[in-house]
Amino acid sequence: MGTPNKTVAFETLGCKLNFTEASTIARDFRSHGYAQVDSNDAADIYVINTCSVTENANKKARKAVRRALRKSPNAKIVVIGCYAQLNPDEISKIPGVSIVVGAEDKFNIISLIRTNNLNDDPIIINSNIHTIDKFVPSYSIGERTRSFLKIQDGCNYSCSFCTIPLARGNSRSSNIQEILALANKLAETQVREIVLTGVNVGDFGNYNENLFDLIEKLDEVKGIDRYRISSIEPNLLTDEIINFIAKSKKFLPHFHIPLQSGSDEILKSMKRRYRSKLYADKIHKVKSIIPQACIGVDVIVGFPGESDNNFQQTYDFLNDIDISYLHIFSYSLRDNTYAANIKNKIQKDIISARSKILHRLSLLKKRYFYDQNIGSMRDILIENFENNILYGHSENYIPVRMSGKCNEVNEIIPVKLIQSKNGKMYGERED
Repeated sequence: MGTPNKTVAFETLGCKLNFTEASTIARDFRSHGYAQVDSNDAADIYVINTCSVTENANKKARKAVRRALRKSPNAKIVVIGCYAQLNPDEISKIPGVSIVVGAEDKFNIISLIRTNNLNDDPIIINSNIHTIDKFVPSYSIGERTRSFLKIQDGCNYSCSFCTIPLARGNSRSSNIQEILALANKLAETQVREIVLTGVNVGDFGNYNENLFDLIEKLDEVKGIDRYRISSIEPNLLTDEIINFIAKSKKFLPHFHIPLQSGSDEILKSMKRRYRSKLYADKIHKVKSIIPQACIGVDVIVGFPGESDNNFQQTYDFLNDIDISYLHIFSYSLRDNTYAANIKNKIQKDIISARSKILHRLSLLKKRYFYDQNIGSMRDILIENFENNILYGHSENYIPVRMSGKCNEVNEIIPVKLIQSKNGKMYGERED
């Protein structure tokens, strides 16, 4: 049934998984007759997909609600995502919020809008997160060159700093047949690259299926040129997967492997499922057989109890291993986590100082990685054109700029990397 003259806008905060799910929900709205408009435009309905990984993420969500109402004071505000599952009562008290929808029902927004009176007090639709077992496959369409494909959701881990299991529930997956059907569907579009995403991608699997089985099958899909794995826990990155990617022409030499700390004492307190030796061994394995591989690392600074010595261990560990860049997060206290009860919280000025030190290290690591690639030939997927410059990423995730023409967007072009300057890589075609 159509909904003439109704407009909907989406604002998505947080991770690529949120972006993927919002894209799927937006397609559902359009299929029901809504016209999608930009989040900066006036709309009848705003869907705000929230993150809650840090307190700052919560603040962004509250700001997004206020911003939407400034554009359209009479709009209906729908809040979904991790913040909505974790703190629905808190969100419902934000002036202007019409409905707060938890993890289990976020793909049923249109039905909820039709069956509830959104002119009265805010409505909360929220289920017990521990009973959710349904998996809803999702994929993004909008970036012409690339699609994010959700293959897994939730997490069975109990890292002491993390609320994701409370926000998304237990680990659950699609199956290989369903993912292959979506990949083949995407192959019929202009998409050249698929990024496999989820909360804990390495935990993909049902019955006798696992992530390795999936990537073997995806490698055979015609019409998709490139795949990346968004992020994978070091204990789930098997030698089998590494060896396969080393030989594959489609799965790219780009690994994002969370570390969080280089101190075994802190890793234990974080309740991580590995120690620094396992992590170092994984990095060595990757670089020994794929020397050109790009390796990104997540690190948390200022975890409760992190002494100067613990931080130095992290710095030394990261400095010694062959990685390409860091994603640095300042510890943020989250209610209902084990870490919230750990004494010896780290002062904000110390966290800030440690973060700056690691940001400098990340710049050095990235510069060294870029310099190693100068003179090499790389296949660049062109993603954008602006001011006679083409922008794209190499197989090993180096952002490259070069001269070209607008009709080359979404092409894969062999390029020689010639110069790294001010954190930017420049390339040129060889005659």
